[in-house]
Amino acid sequence: MQRRTAPTRTSPATGSRSLRAAGPLRAAVTALATAAGACGLLAVGAGAAHAASVTPTHVFAPYFEAWTGDDPATLSQESGAKYLTMAFLQTPSSGSCTVDWNGDTSMPVSSSTFGSSISSIQAAGGNVIPSFGGYTADTTNTEIADSCTNVNSIAAAYESLVTTYNVTRIDLDTEANSLTNSAGIDRRNKAIAQVESWAASTGHTVQFSYTLPTTQTGLASSGLAVLQNAVSNNARVDVVNIMTFDYYTGTPHEMATDTETAAAGLESQLASLYPSKSASQLWGMIGVTEMPGIDDYGAAETFTTADANTVYNWAVGKGIDELSFWALQRDNGNCPGSGGQGNCSGISQSQWYFSHTFEPYTGGSSNPGNDFSLSVSPASAAVNPGSSASATVGTAVTSGSAETVSLSASGAPSGASVSLSPASVTSGGSSTLKVTTSSSTPAGTYAITVTGSAASGSHSATFTLTVNGSGTGGGSLTNGGFESGSFSPWTSQPGDAVVGSPVHSGSHAAQISPNNSQTGEIDQAVNLSPNHSYTLTAWVQGNYAYVGVTGGASASTWTSSGSWTKLTVPFTTGSSGTVTVFCHGWYAQGNVYADDFAIN
Repeated sequence: MQRRTAPTRTSPATGSRSLRAAGPLRAAVTALATAAGACGLLAVGAGAAHAASVTPTHVFAPYFEAWTGDDPATLSQESGAKYLTMAFLQTPSSGSCTVDWNGDTSMPVSSSTFGSSISSIQAAGGNVIPSFGGYTADTTNTEIADSCTNVNSIAAAYESLVTTYNVTRIDLDTEANSLTNSAGIDRRNKAIAQVESWAASTGHTVQFSYTLPTTQTGLASSGLAVLQNAVSNNARVDVVNIMTFDYYTGTPHEMATDTETAAAGLESQLASLYPSKSASQLWGMIGVTEMPGIDDYGAAETFTTADANTVYNWAVGKGIDELSFWALQRDNGNCPGSGGQGNCSGISQSQWYFSHTFEPYTGGSSNPGNDFSLSVSPASAAVNPGSSASATVGTAVTSGSAETVSLSASGAPSGASVSLSPASVTSGGSSTLKVTTSSSTPAGTYAITVTGSAASGSHSATFTLTVNGSGTGGGSLTNGGFESGSFSPWTSQPGDAVVGSPVHSGSHAAQISPNNSQTGEIDQAVNLSPNHSYTLTAWVQGNYAYVGVTGGASASTWTSSGSWTKLTVPFTTGSSGTVTVFCHGWYAQGNVYADDFAIN
């Protein structure tokens, strides 16, 4: 895993299997983490008195990208994930024995850092699993056992997480150079054994999980050597969590199947390491971490919504310890067709689809109660007034047995009607959502909420409908120079504005205002000719100014400039001809100004 830097929508993978996708600005990671201010990491607030919540035998604990500025307690509540694996802790420099969140000395391990978030999560019945290492630390000698040569100091760093944040499990993401640093491996396992002895003598509860890369058939020899060294040092490893993605074999993958074969190979390897354990105990030591949607390699390695249901049911049957994925901020469908992004899955999905599918695993047993998932595909569409759009509402059994699910929809704009056919399904079945607009339906973007209700409870998904303004067909953008003095029919985020200065031409331009928790973005859906080549142009000014299209085509470019700069994006439409033009800045990097958009 790796802390992400400012990624582009088209940034390539680095070619290393890890819980991350690297953008072109890796060198800026520490600066961006610092600029983000109080990033969304967790700690117990001073004086918090919540009893430590022991990690359940079966737990869903997705990774949380802790440098994004998001609040983990908020996302935990919104997604339903009670347990979060917080990434990452590392030393600020090679040779240091002190760890900080993200290796940032302004973010030390202390009760005053991120206290309210972790306290809220614990009060809600969950907890945090701090994670050491990750790809960046493991390749810069800032993973603590690689950096620090004193076993006692390494053990003290682990113990400080337990006493400061009241946590009961620690994750060790060991990959890249850390898999071949034999001295670091030995120090790390000696420290684990020391902490386990300390916990037993002081009444603390602490578990250790190793997160390791895997092949399709189990651990490579380097990962296996880490566990062999743990056995020789009498270090108890509670969970071996394998990263079931980024195989980079050059061939297409069925990701759910690969998860099962990789875990089966791991179970056999664990059996040779722990011959006294039963098969059920060995399976109970295993965790799997997926990467929802398109991983760093590309579309050939796509973990689909159907794969999520398959893996969930397989995990229930095997009784593995942990389900996880990289990462919580990716659990949305905001960038269809884009691989390895830090803030979206790259596939069409409803918000929190993967979280809602996996979250019943926490505290579950091999015989969970009935539950289902709900999705809408595609998740968005753009139409001209008087036209209609359709999508498939899918359901799936996530635990127990199938049940009757009643469907409803809300949030349609005025002058539009919504139908669901059929209006109820047996979980596992699907329905057709149809939204019909009229000539009087106002231009704009509308969130239509589809809700499925059953005896077990209800789940919702969002279908985003964009109603085009006049003149958006045939290759034209509406209000490309913002001379109307407003955004319409563009959509924008809070803080964005149409301003009178600076402008490239005319009297107005768009001001896009990213902050610590959002990139800032304007979007406009445009109907073009299907399967046709076009060129998008725009003038921009500011740091990390991105322009491009998504949806029926995927292309983008960016620049950082203190003066007006023209960006050009060639693209070819798909069979629908519909694309969404966007412009955005990057977290906490200052305003971006945009003007004179055109499609030719």
